[in-house]
Amino acid sequence: MNRAASLTAPPEAGYEIPAGAGIGHAHLKVSSLDRALQFYCGILGFKLVAKFRNSAAFLAAGDYHHHLGLNTWESLGAAPPPPHHTGLYHVAIRYPSRRDLAIAVKRLRESAVPLRGASDHGVSVSIYLSDPDGIGLELTWDRPVAEWPHTPEGGVELRMADPFDLEALIGEAES
Repeated sequence: MNRAASLTAPPEAGYEIPAGAGIGHAHLKVSSLDRALQFYCGILGFKLVAKFRNSAAFLAAGDYHHHLGLNTWESLGAAPPPPHHTGLYHVAIRYPSRRDLAIAVKRLRESAVPLRGASDHGVSVSIYLSDPDGIGLELTWDRPVAEWPHTPEGGVELRMADPFDLEALIGEAES
């Protein structure tokens, strides 16, 4: 079987990834490590865990080994990828509380980082932006599972663009 055919074959029935599995980290190609560190550490507040020469850095929230890797190995001085091509759509950064998300969004506003959108997805509240290299980011807070909306059939209802009051969220940063 050729490679293209194997990638379009239906998946084997019966296997499911374990429920405890998750995305451990994302590794992003950036054009300037210093600029990326200024954004991810200086504005978003990630902690620099380790730096490899002046070409890679590893960042974390809390004591994890790293949630984000940044490197310039193939991208030093490069332009952002063009729109309408395959690749990463966005990386979601999940905040532990709605207030934590509000504080992050307030910091973005104070740093004049433009936002691309905000939405209530029913299961979560999300703010969309791009990092200095044009990489899409979603800053999000998940509602408790008991509050998730469900379809009439009982499945989770993922809403795509319910209206969202961004100013009210930012106001929660003060409380």
